[in-house]
Amino acid sequence: MQEILQAVFALLAAAGLLALGWLLLGRLVTPIGDTGGPVYAVVPADGGGEHLEQDVKGLLWLRGGNLARFTIVIADKGLNPAGRAVAAALLADSTGLVVCPADQLGAYILDK
Repeated sequence: MQEILQAVFALLAAAGLLALGWLLLGRLVTPIGDTGGPVYAVVPADGGGEHLEQDVKGLLWLRGGNLARFTIVIADKGLNPAGRAVAAALLADSTGLVVCPADQLGAYILDK
């Protein structure tokens, strides 16, 4: 019985060290820090915004875990009313998210 407990503790210790190493490595290779200029993640969207919610929520997950710091820009390349409703719902639920017409994207980023 004691050998089984030792094996379980060794396995838990190894898993803990692996998780700690993974977090530290993630911090080292995360390219976006507190210094430097603004960083943007641009999500192009058109039509009904079929993948818009999944793309934005994935980026929000990265930001929520402090793995990256950036503003999410939804580049509107012709969203229809259903797509605009998806974008509006995402805007209402989070901060650091903007919608910009795709043809004005360069001006938006350069002005900030």
